[in-house]
Amino acid sequence: MSAGDLANSTSSNRSASSMRWGSAAREFLRTVATVSVTILGLLALTFFIGRLLPLDPVLAILGDDASQEAYDRMVVKLGLDKPLWEQFIAYLWNSLHFDFGMSLTSGKPVTEDILRVFPATLELATVAMILGTGLGIPLGVLAAANRDTWIDQVVRVISLIGYSAPIFWLGLLGLVVFYAGLGWVGAPGRIDIVYQYDLETRTGLYLIDSLLAGRLDIFADVFGRIVLPASILAYGAMAYISRMTRSFMLEQLSQEYIIAAQAKGASRLSVVWGHAFPNIAVQLVTVVALSYAFLLEGAVLTETVFAWPGFGRYLTTALLRADMNAVLGCTLIVGFIFITLNLLSDVFYRVFDPRTR
Repeated sequence: MSAGDLANSTSSNRSASSMRWGSAAREFLRTVATVSVTILGLLALTFFIGRLLPLDPVLAILGDDASQEAYDRMVVKLGLDKPLWEQFIAYLWNSLHFDFGMSLTSGKPVTEDILRVFPATLELATVAMILGTGLGIPLGVLAAANRDTWIDQVVRVISLIGYSAPIFWLGLLGLVVFYAGLGWVGAPGRIDIVYQYDLETRTGLYLIDSLLAGRLDIFADVFGRIVLPASILAYGAMAYISRMTRSFMLEQLSQEYIIAAQAKGASRLSVVWGHAFPNIAVQLVTVVALSYAFLLEGAVLTETVFAWPGFGRYLTTALLRADMNAVLGCTLIVGFIFITLNLLSDVFYRVFDPRTR
């Protein structure tokens, strides 16, 4: 290769590299802009919902018997005497610093309350997600590989029940059968009161904390209590994941490369798991991420039925007591969770599927 050709090749490589970096920078800025606009829209929505609801935050704090003087002082203290745009700017500033005000229910900052109750929901949703994913994906693949057979029909019926049955009904039925009747699971609640003050909480996740402390007796108690509510939550997640997996697999199994693999003598197991399944794995990342987000914010009824001291139960109590600071704070956290998991699923898409890059 001549010196001129080498110089041209080097110049072309630099140009291609520069284009790749420029494209990556534009994509990054586009993602930042999209996330920023989404968060701003979420903050605006929660702000105006709080202002439009027929609830007086001043009376919620002082009570209906408050004097006019006390009422006026609280209006000034809360900043409700300022123009709406100033209130919105203050709300944006406080929310971006995770300052959601004081909870009327507990008398503590809402952020402190959320940090206290969220680990319980995180632990419950994570166990449910592991169960739902571990069962939903194989069932969906099995149903697609045996399309229109009795196996496919059974999986579809199981998924339909998971979609249709109310969670609170399944929870009560589970308590009657597996706790009161068979005694296979622990009582409602997260941990026995005997162990509650005996466990050193390092992560806030009792299963992990009990193992770190070497307390297998506490681990057994916590596991016995979490298995039923996690299974109830996992059933709904499994129904959705198995249905989506089946749909993705049916599309792949009808492709020409599958017919070619079968013509070459590839085994059925190899065709399904070695050829078709890897091509839907990236799509399943989004499905699992969204399912996890729904579990984190949708555990309200499950936590209520099982007296689980988590995020969902805290939100329910706040709603019943018209504690709008707590309600709006929880709503924002749920929105942030969905935005974060969507963003992570997009990142995984680009990591695992070169075509999206």
